[in-house]
Amino acid sequence: MSKAAQTFNRPLSSGLTTTEAEFIEKAQKAGKRFIDQPYDLYSESNHNAWSALFARMTEKWQAFANPQFLKGIEALCFDPHRVPRLEDVNKFLEPLTKFQALAVSGYIPAFIFFDCLRNRKFPTTITIRREDRLDYLPEPDIFHDIAGHVPMHTDKAFADALVRFGDCAHTAAEIVRDIHGKHEQMQVLESILRAMARFFWFTIEFGLMRSSGGLKVYGSGLLSSYGEIEHSILSESVQRFPIQIEWVINQSFEIDHYQPLLFYVESFDHLFSLVITLERWMLDGKLNNVAPGEPVINEYDLASFLDSPST
Repeated sequence: MSKAAQTFNRPLSSGLTTTEAEFIEKAQKAGKRFIDQPYDLYSESNHNAWSALFARMTEKWQAFANPQFLKGIEALCFDPHRVPRLEDVNKFLEPLTKFQALAVSGYIPAFIFFDCLRNRKFPTTITIRREDRLDYLPEPDIFHDIAGHVPMHTDKAFADALVRFGDCAHTAAEIVRDIHGKHEQMQVLESILRAMARFFWFTIEFGLMRSSGGLKVYGSGLLSSYGEIEHSILSESVQRFPIQIEWVINQSFEIDHYQPLLFYVESFDHLFSLVITLERWMLDGKLNNVAPGEPVINEYDLASFLDSPST
């Protein structure tokens, strides 16, 4: 029996810990991208990790999160001591904006991810970081996705901006499909995807918003980070600027340290208008040659656009 077969057939462990969950490993090997949440597999250590993460973030959220996020946390009725069941989350979420959290086994290629947003579904990781490693985690986990992202999905204007961003992926696929010549096609697609990734990073993941109480956080990467949420608002080492699309789409970023540069919007209606502008720039060819650098666009993301169905 091969090593892969032995891994697939060995008994499942009792935990759903990030990078250690045999259930996820089996699902990935079987090619299962969208999965059910096997709630009974969560260990007490997994629930303890959620409880510790939630408890230490509560005070930070009250101080630094935007008001819509705080309303979302309240509306979703999370149990602070147990990992959420996605079906329970969706019972509260769907009536508000028709969004749903959708369990996935891991990485989702870019076009498929954005197409999910277009259809008001948010691909959600179901594993959780280790109880003894609560701080920075390079991989997303259920705390980042459900406590960081999903409360924002209860706000109609924010949810509509996500859907519109998903529309942009279809626009990009149509643009590239009409380009003759493989080299030029790939060059344009890579540039557009880099611009989209940078826009998503500096808004949905690490965005700030102006409010009556000063700058507040709405980006999920900040909302799920115990250390960086306060740092993003108070640190003198962080540069904070009104968002400018031409700057954002040409600004590289790195994921393994606190962000030194952040942008703020005026409202979620403002964010929606920025997505409209991004798509218009895409159609006008203004995203075809953005500055090189991070993030690196991988072949799976490129292929997901090239292989996407016509709309």
